[in-house]
Amino acid sequence: MTTLDDLRTTLAGNERLTEDLDRVREKPEAVGGLFPAAGRRYGREPLTDGWTTDEAARALLLAGSPTEEVLNAYRYGDTAEKLAVLKALPLLPIGDDGVPLLEDALRTNDTRLVAAALGPYADRLEPDAWRQAVLKCVFMGVPLAGVHRLHERADAPLKDMLRAFAAEREAAGREVPLDARNLLDETQEA
Repeated sequence: MTTLDDLRTTLAGNERLTEDLDRVREKPEAVGGLFPAAGRRYGREPLTDGWTTDEAARALLLAGSPTEEVLNAYRYGDTAEKLAVLKALPLLPIGDDGVPLLEDALRTNDTRLVAAALGPYADRLEPDAWRQAVLKCVFMGVPLAGVHRLHERADAPLKDMLRAFAAEREAAGREVPLDARNLLDETQEA
């Protein structure tokens, strides 16, 4: 998993970001003005591990912010901003306070937000909510490969849900997505 130190190292040469991080350290509420402008200020180039420059910069800005600023960045953000918050959650000292953000993302029909909500911070979801989120991924066509600790957390209730889903799809003459079929096959073997 990417760490804040990894992101700092990757963006070390961005002087504008360095100045802005200093501003946030001095005045944490400054993140409210800087966060939405991250794409314009720091760029949107792809980095490693699925991060982009603006997402990495946003994570660093949030790292120096109080929890309320993190929640507001998601609450008032556009899709790109919400995505950055979701990706940053496992890197922030926010405890369980970010779980409602995952729940919100999982209520959307935006596959990017649903996928991001099932990253490492999803370990904080209750088992029932996590299972429902995995099933939502299957329904929406979100690749299950991106679900953090999927094979570790897959359990009998998820197996039952997948089995019912597969039976319903097959009865309707529709295909069961391959990654769902593979997960079902793996859980049947266990």
